[in-house]
Amino acid sequence: MNLPKEISNGLIIFIGIGAYFLLMEVLGLADLIYLRLFNVLFVFYGTNRTLKTNFMEGKVILVPNAVAALLTSFTGVFLSILGLIAYSYAQGGDAFVKSLSKTFLFGGNPSVMTYSISLLFEGIVSAVIVTFILLLIWETRYASDKH
Repeated sequence: MNLPKEISNGLIIFIGIGAYFLLMEVLGLADLIYLRLFNVLFVFYGTNRTLKTNFMEGKVILVPNAVAALLTSFTGVFLSILGLIAYSYAQGGDAFVKSLSKTFLFGGNPSVMTYSISLLFEGIVSAVIVTFILLLIWETRYASDKH
């Protein structure tokens, strides 16, 4: 059974982000905030793969491409958040998140779910921004349904 390209590229995003954060953890770099921002590159990569495949297949209409790109990026973001929840509970739950929150944007004592929901909103926003940037890039390369 072949997965749709949106789901398979979303899985690529998830695997890339997961491997990146595990590597940062192993190397002791997980507390460096600016390195955490590079996870958006994996979202760019997976979403761009979906758009590239669509355009190679002759699908150049904006709305279906936007839906495919958003589905790809949302799949990667949702799977990454689920992975974070599982990893957080495996590392000690709320105590692990409290160690993360010291070096991140949260104050107080966030729970695993509060932390994850906040990152989910951040991930959704970044997925939308990445999608719009890539749509603008790809739209300039190919003629679309414009007159």
